[in-house]
Amino acid sequence: MAAPAIRFDDGAAYERGMGGWSRIAGQIFLDWLAPRTGLRWLDVGCGTGAFTELVMQRCAPAALHGIDPSDAQLAFARARPGARGATFQLGDAMALPFADGSFDAATMALVIFFVPDPAKGLAEMVRAVAPGGTVAAYAWDMESGGFPFAPILGELRAFGFVPPLPPSVDASRKDAMQALWTKAGLTEIEVREIAPRRTFTDFDDFWTVSTGTGIIRPTLATMAPHDVAGVKEKLRARLSASTDGRISYAARANAIKGRVPI
Repeated sequence: MAAPAIRFDDGAAYERGMGGWSRIAGQIFLDWLAPRTGLRWLDVGCGTGAFTELVMQRCAPAALHGIDPSDAQLAFARARPGARGATFQLGDAMALPFADGSFDAATMALVIFFVPDPAKGLAEMVRAVAPGGTVAAYAWDMESGGFPFAPILGELRAFGFVPPLPPSVDASRKDAMQALWTKAGLTEIEVREIAPRRTFTDFDDFWTVSTGTGIIRPTLATMAPHDVAGVKEKLRARLSASTDGRISYAARANAIKGRVPI
């Protein structure tokens, strides 16, 4: 069965599902970047503004711009109290609407595998960052089971359903990231793994949060009710719950950073 298209047209649902994972991973990512305060930041593919908000709260930026191709995601980001002061606008990662050297740091948080041409998107980030500035990203390790919703994807495939995958899923590998950053001419390149852990109050909480948007929702919409029930039954048996019913597990992402040559 052909995979349906991935759509991000519900900012609130995306925030419930991926936003929580993004904040946990983003904290680890910023700890690793250890940026100084007062920088001019660009958040490419800002989505609902989960990572943008972290930058605003933790990094005291001189300026902070978020760009995304989804009006629905941007509407949510603009209404996020913790991101007040950031500027959000509609735009394409492969054609950034900013002059050369406009920023001191540019990031892609859980985005690079959605960019049709990752090398072109990275080249745009490099162009928009001033010499000596930082260009960094992190992405779920999709091909090695690091995606937060990998347990659901596995059961869907077992039932014969093929969930959609991002167009550049191979860009999430460590070696692919390393090659991209090297070819882009960046220096002081470092790569690491991030393993955020999230806890859900029970299976129903996990299911509701994890199936609301993105890769999972369009696939479930094509399935008969008995198939959905079968996936839930198998998944409930697969996931280990604590004595109080809580479900906790870790996802895995690859992160990279480098500097624009001076």
